[in-house]
Amino acid sequence: MSEVAIDAIDRAIVDRLQGGFPLCEQPYAAVAHTLGISEADLLARLQALLAARVLTRFGPLFQIERIGGAFVLAAMRVPEGDWQRVVDAVNAFPAVAHNYRRESERGCELNMWFVLATESADAIAEVVGKIETACGLPVFLFPKEREYFIEMKLAVRA
Repeated sequence: MSEVAIDAIDRAIVDRLQGGFPLCEQPYAAVAHTLGISEADLLARLQALLAARVLTRFGPLFQIERIGGAFVLAAMRVPEGDWQRVVDAVNAFPAVAHNYRRESERGCELNMWFVLATESADAIAEVVGKIETACGLPVFLFPKEREYFIEMKLAVRA
């Protein structure tokens, strides 16, 4: 993967948007003002950072359970020769987020991990059933036992 060059303004944008997003009528204009750039420039730069995959996501994080929803960590054991078909099938579900490959060091052979987020707890089982039908493979669920809040902000350096 080739590196994408980002300049000092891009780094300042990433640093500034890692917390404290303003809650006002024109939040992007407010952030742009603090950075000394126009709102249009801020939005264009954010879009470019997303398109180049420097940023993979930009948006709020919600505690979905507080609004009646549910989420769960899920995993599958996917044969290598079937990997792309299963990735495409799993990713087609809107409830799937953060799908990634992870090789197990302990031989459990669960190699596809993703998060399911739904509008209700009952919908988790429904989505799991649909994924299992679409892929022909079982989905293993790992529900949250305890919640920790770790705020991690990474300074972007040259």
